Amino acid sequence: MNFSGREALKEILGEIPLAAELYWLVRQNGKPISRFSLKHLQLALPEATAQAARFAASAPAGKRVFLFATLHYWIEHTSLLGLALAGQGHHVTFGYLPYSDWQKPVNRFDLRRQNVYARKVLEQAEPLVQAVSLLDIKPRNHLLPRELSQAVDQVSSNDTQYTLQSEEVDQKNPIYRLRYERNQAAAMAALAWLQTGRPDVVIVPNGTIQELGVVYRAARTLKIPVVTYEFGDQRQRIWLAQNAEIMRQETDNLWNARHETPLTDSQVERIRSMYAARQNASVWENFARRWQGTPALGGEQARAALGLDQRPVILLATNVLGDSLTLGRQVFSQNMAEWISRTVQYFSGCPDVQLVVRVHPGEVLTHGTSMVNVVRQVLPKLPEHIHLIGPKEKVNTYDLIDVADLGLVYTTTVGMEMAMNGIPVIVAGQTHYRNRGFTLDPDSWVTYFKLLGQVLANPAAHRLTHQQMELAWAYAYRFFFDFPRPFPWHLVRLWEDYQAHPMESVLSPEGMQQYGQTFRYLTGERLDWTSIPA
Repeated sequence: MNFSGREALKEILGEIPLAAELYWLVRQNGKPISRFSLKHLQLALPEATAQAARFAASAPAGKRVFLFATLHYWIEHTSLLGLALAGQGHHVTFGYLPYSDWQKPVNRFDLRRQNVYARKVLEQAEPLVQAVSLLDIKPRNHLLPRELSQAVDQVSSNDTQYTLQSEEVDQKNPIYRLRYERNQAAAMAALAWLQTGRPDVVIVPNGTIQELGVVYRAARTLKIPVVTYEFGDQRQRIWLAQNAEIMRQETDNLWNARHETPLTDSQVERIRSMYAARQNASVWENFARRWQGTPALGGEQARAALGLDQRPVILLATNVLGDSLTLGRQVFSQNMAEWISRTVQYFSGCPDVQLVVRVHPGEVLTHGTSMVNVVRQVLPKLPEHIHLIGPKEKVNTYDLIDVADLGLVYTTTVGMEMAMNGIPVIVAGQTHYRNRGFTLDPDSWVTYFKLLGQVLANPAAHRLTHQQMELAWAYAYRFFFDFPRPFPWHLVRLWEDYQAHPMESVLSPEGMQQYGQTFRYLTGERLDWTSIPA
C-alpha cells in the first residue's frame, strides 16, 4: 500500500471507536509514536510522584490549579511543574493535547494513538495530578464568544507568521487553515472545561502562539487568573507574567518599583561583566549561548573593513522576521519589513550620512524572508553610503556600535545596548525598553521622520547624557537579572536540570527557600516587585 493509501486507511480507522487504542495496546506495547515521545518523563514519573507525595501528605491545602501544554517537550516540562505544585498542596489538573508538531497534519488514527500513549504515561502521576486530554472533551456549545473567536483568528495569524517567518498572512494557506482548525478546537474544549472546572488559576507556557495562546485567551475570557511563563538564555531562571503574555516582556511594574534605586558597585560590575562577554562572543555565568559568532576587533577595524569614512554612521539592527518577540509589535508601521523598507528608501536620498543595515545573525537558522531581500527590493543596487551586512558575515555587532552615531531598531535589545553606550536610539516597535527615559520613541510616521531629521542634523547634540546612560545600564541590569526568577528546570535542558535538581530537592526546605517564591507567583500570588530584594 502506498503512502497516500495508508493515510486514507488511517483516516477511516481513526473514526472507528477503540481501533487506535487497541492497536496501540496490542502492537506498540506502551512505546512512543514517532516523534511524540515522552520516554524521559515515563522513566522519571514514578519516583518523582513518590517524592512529591511525601511532601503533599503534610502540605496545607492549596489552590485549584489548571495547567495546559501541547507538544511533547512542553508536556514533559509542565508535568514536572504540576507535580511540584501538587507536592506543595495544590489540587492540580493537567490539560494536554498530544501533538508532536504544530505545523504538520496528523491523521485521526495516529493522533488517537498518541493520545492513549500520553494518557498512560501521565496516569503515573495520579492521584497527585489529574490528566485531562482536550481531545476527549466534547463541547456542547460550538459557538465561541466573540472575544475568543477573534482571539482564535489572531493566534492563527501569529502561528502562520511564526511558522512561515513572514509578516504577510494568507488565510487560504494550508498552514493557516491547519492552525485555525486546531486553535478553534482547542478554544472550544478549553472553554468547556474551564467553565465547569473553574480553577483558581490557569498556568500556560508562552501564552502567545499555538494552542498555548488560545487556552490563555480562553481563561482571560472567563476572567480566571492566568500565569504565562517562558525561558530565555539563562539556566535556572524563568520569565513570568500574570494576566499577560510573557512574550510581551512587560517590565512596567518592575521598572516603576526600581527605576529610582541606583545600582550598587557589585551590580554595576556584574552588568558590565556580562556586557563584555556579549561583546567578545563568550559564554558567561548561567547564560547558555554566545550572543556573537565573531569576537570584537574594535570599531576602527570595522570602519576600515566596511570602508566607512567620517560621515555620521547610522546603525539599523533588524530582528528575525516572524520571531515571537516581534509578532504584533508594530506601533506606526504595518510591520517590521515596512519600517525597514521606508527607512532604507529615506536614507537613499541622504548621501551625507552612512547607513549600515545589520541583518540579525539568527537568520542563518530560519527559512523565511530575509531582511536582505527586503532591502534589495527597495534598492537592488546599493548606493555607496548604504552598507548591508548579511546574517552570515563575520562582523561583530558591538564593533558597529562603537562607530555608530545613531541607532534604529524595532524590538532588538541592541537598541538598549546602544543607549548604554550613549548613542541616541529611535525605537520603531513595541519593545520592553521603550519609553524608559533613554530612547526616542515615535508613535507615528510623521514623528519618526521628524526625529530622524532632527538627529541627523546634529548627531552629537543628541548623545545621551550621563544620567540617561546610567538609566540604560540600570534598566539592563533589572531586565537581565531581576526580571527572570529562580526556577530549577529549563525547557531546553530539562532532564539534565532535573538530574541536578530532583523533585525531593526542589520541595525540600532548602529548595523552597530558593524557588518557593517563584512557585507562589506561578499559582497567582501577586508579583510585587517592591517586596523583592533589589
